[in-house]
Formats: sequence, C-alpha cells, structure tokens
Amino acid sequence: MYQGLHGGFSGRVQMGQRAVIYCRVSTADQSCVRQKDELKRFAERAGYEVSGIFMETGSGVRVDRAERRKVMALAQAREIDAILVTELSRWGRSTIDLISTLQELESYRVSLIAITGMTFDLATPHGRMLATVLAGIAEFERDLISERVKSGLAAARARGKVLGRQKGERPKSDRLAPKVLALVAEKRSYRWIARDLGISKNTVAAIVQRER
Repeated sequence: MYQGLHGGFSGRVQMGQRAVIYCRVSTADQSCVRQKDELKRFAERAGYEVSGIFMETGSGVRVDRAERRKVMALAQAREIDAILVTELSRWGRSTIDLISTLQELESYRVSLIAITGMTFDLATPHGRMLATVLAGIAEFERDLISERVKSGLAAARARGKVLGRQKGERPKSDRLAPKVLALVAEKRSYRWIARDLGISKNTVAAIVQRER
C-alpha cells in the first residue's frame, strides 16, 4: 500500500510496523536535520518502530543515490514495512522514477509515506485513480524527452555535426561498469540495475559479458 499524508496523520498504524527514515538535500550547504527531526516525531506519533535513518546529499536528477539503494534493498528483503519521507520529491528523481519505485515497492508490500503532499493509498479507488493519472503524466514526460532528443539530433545534423559514438567507444557504459559489477555481486537483477542506473538491461548484460 502506498500512502502519503496531507497535513498530518489521522490515526495510528499497527504497533510494531518497521519503518526507515529517508532524507535528502540537494547541496552540501544544506542539512537533513530538519527532515530527520520531523520524521522522527511523525514516526513516534504514528506508532512506527524506526529501524534506520538514511541521509544523503544529491540533486533530484542524480542517478547514484547510494542511500536510497540501501533502503530499496531493505524493502526487497522484506525487512521493513514502510519508508518515511517529508515529501515525495525527496524520494523520486522524476515522475517516471517515482512511479517505477512505487510499483517496485508495491511488489514488496512496503509503503512509501510522505508526511506532506499528495495522498497515495493504492488500496482505495481514489489512490488507484491518482496512480493512473501519474502514470499518464509519466508517459507524457517520456514522450516530451524523446521529442526534445530527436529535435536536438535533427538540428545538430543540419549543422553538419557527426553524431553517434565512434567504433569502440563506450563512455557511459565504461563509466558505469564498476557500479554495475558491484550491484551484480550483490545479487541485484539486471532489470533492477538498469532502472537504478538509468541504462538498458542489454547494456547491463553487455558489461557483465565483457568482464567474464
């Protein structure tokens, strides 16, 4: 069940529900302290048993968010029941990423609870409607990105620029290879790795194949 709470929590959860706190700030001159304190107070009022606090610094679009990966690993292992964040923007890198991780957490039966913002409870018709709307927005976002990329490529070709990677060049693949291999060693699925690092499953498989 996904649940986001607007203006506070209306009731107590079942006692003993295990939760972790996840905080993120965008720059090094910011602090996670306010988020952490708010979430600790919320957890106490709601009756959650906090089993860990994860904090990191990184922009919303940054791919490598090690602390979030640790939280997802706990969810996959069924070691927690909920993830507590102050806002959904602290968790998701984009609408597409938010929907993807919500779907993954649903399969683990782990809730993502934001103490401010929109309400997500996929156990209710209202929550399912919101999820459908967001899925549509995510698809629209993908289409816009694709359109901008195609437009940019066409403009570059018109200027006579040679596009595409030269034979034998794999800059992004080679740069991400150590991370891919580390995650494979942690028994992550190719699909999970591809989604987390923003690459295709075929790229993950190719990196692994080259190292064997």
